[in-house]
Amino acid sequence: MVLGGGQGSRLYPLTVQRAKPAVPLAGKYRLIDIPISNAINSGLRQIFVLTQFNSASLNAHISKTYRFDAFSSGFVEVLAAEQTEASLDWYQGTADAVRKHLHRFARPDVDHVIILSGDHLYRMDYRLLLERHVASGAGATVCTMPVTRAECTGLGVLACDDEGRIRRFKEKPRPDEDISDLEVPGELARANALGDRTFLASMGIYVFRRDVLTEVLAGDSVDFGKHVLPAAIHDYRVVSYLFQDYWEDIGTISAFFETNLALCTPDPRFVFYKQGAPIYTRARFLPSSKVFDSDLKNALISDGCIINGATVDRAVIGLRSRVQRGARLKDVVMMGADFYEDDAQRDAVSAAGGVPVGVGPGAVVERAIIDKNACIGAGAVLRGWAGRPDEDHGRWVVRDGILIVTKGAVIPPGTVI
Repeated sequence: MVLGGGQGSRLYPLTVQRAKPAVPLAGKYRLIDIPISNAINSGLRQIFVLTQFNSASLNAHISKTYRFDAFSSGFVEVLAAEQTEASLDWYQGTADAVRKHLHRFARPDVDHVIILSGDHLYRMDYRLLLERHVASGAGATVCTMPVTRAECTGLGVLACDDEGRIRRFKEKPRPDEDISDLEVPGELARANALGDRTFLASMGIYVFRRDVLTEVLAGDSVDFGKHVLPAAIHDYRVVSYLFQDYWEDIGTISAFFETNLALCTPDPRFVFYKQGAPIYTRARFLPSSKVFDSDLKNALISDGCIINGATVDRAVIGLRSRVQRGARLKDVVMMGADFYEDDAQRDAVSAAGGVPVGVGPGAVVERAIIDKNACIGAGAVLRGWAGRPDEDHGRWVVRDGILIVTKGAVIPPGTVI
């Protein structure tokens, strides 16, 4: 089960018209593609995605992307919150969302349930996780990663005994709080080469035996991290599965921005180019991108783009993007467009006083996210900067010092923001 998250307020305004798992990533993917691809690459074929906010685009993406043949039992199915005879409420939290669908696992062929988050970037073979879970005889297994003390503040921190059984849990400890009793013992830290990452944090990835999951959700618990996990540690054998590869929570605008731009480096920590464990997404059959008379540096260019006479430095350029002559992009995540405008259409839009889709001639865009189908007029100057206060003006928003042009927004020529 992939938890699609709540309203996604920390990713506003990218979640105004889409569910959090449907937010575009790395030019051509969506966040939901990461856990689903990991599951498929791990041989798992029965996948549910739980969501309740703005799920139309997520539904469309999943239905057009993940199709198994008619002779297999595989599926990827979106389960949006719904009113039933048993409950008229929406999901109250992650645990409540899973509780409302427990009946889907009441089958003799279901022994274990993997619960994943829909807004993380990582690559994991869940078969290894399941093998460790079964071999340990645990009722539940929690994926953990080593972190520094400074990183503990925004995470759930766990303490294990020598056998890997989780004994204590602290949700998002304060920076000044003494959590030395949760620190990994020195010998164990050295054996795993943890360095200064001497605390274990929950990754929000769980495996439950079906019967244990049913029992821990029997009450009125709302959230896995806050309620279910502490109770399960007390009543059942819950073990840690240590993961020491790349993992990033893309739950905020700054995390989304920096994670995307990190993919533009020559040697990114997360690699999409991995034989045998691809990240799947919708096949769009777009043409190759065209670049004319342009200066590109540290750029990730997706399919179907036309870049003509522009300067691009450290940027992700999404599907069907148009960047016109003289435009300059630096530290930009451009999500692209859902459709093409041919030259005749663009001329007609301009003649009518409008702005064609894409970045217009001579425009300057720095430290910014340009959402899909945005239209930035000729000579416009859009700049975010570290420390810039948050603002909200409808067509554009500032969060964490990053300027965001909202989906379908029109920025008139010559505008300075």
